[in-house]
Amino acid sequence: MCGGIEYQDQKIYFPQPDARLPVRLRDGNVTWITWGRRKDEAIGKFPNGGWARLNSIKSGKWKPWHPRPVLIAAEQFMEKDHDNQSHWIELDKRMTIQGLLAERDKETRIYVVTIDAPPEYAWIHDRWPRLVRLADQ
Repeated sequence: MCGGIEYQDQKIYFPQPDARLPVRLRDGNVTWITWGRRKDEAIGKFPNGGWARLNSIKSGKWKPWHPRPVLIAAEQFMEKDHDNQSHWIELDKRMTIQGLLAERDKETRIYVVTIDAPPEYAWIHDRWPRLVRLADQ
C-alpha cells in the first residue's frame, strides 16, 4: 500500500502525525502536502487513511474532494509484509508514484493511488502504489 517513501535521503512514514509528501510541480519544483488523514484528527474533512484505490477514483467515490492526479517525488517506497517486515522498493529513475490531490474548503491533502500488487510482489502486500512514467524521461 506504500507505508513510506524516501526522497532526497528523507524517509517519510504515514503514521507520522505531520507526514507530508513531496509533490512534483509542472515547473519541476517540489511542494510538500499533508499525506492523507489520520483517525485521531479532530476535523473530518477528508477520508481516513493515506491511499486511494484507482477503481474507487474511477467510480466517482472521490468526486466530493475534487480529485486531481499529481506525481509524488520519490526514489523508493516501503511496503510492510504480513509479518510487519519493511521492504524498500527502489524506483526506476524514469518512474514515479501517482498521487491524488484532494481539496475541501481551500485545504489540500495527498493520497497515494493504489492498484493490485504485481504478481512478483503479491507476497508482500495485495495493494501497490500506481507507478507512472515521467513525461520527460
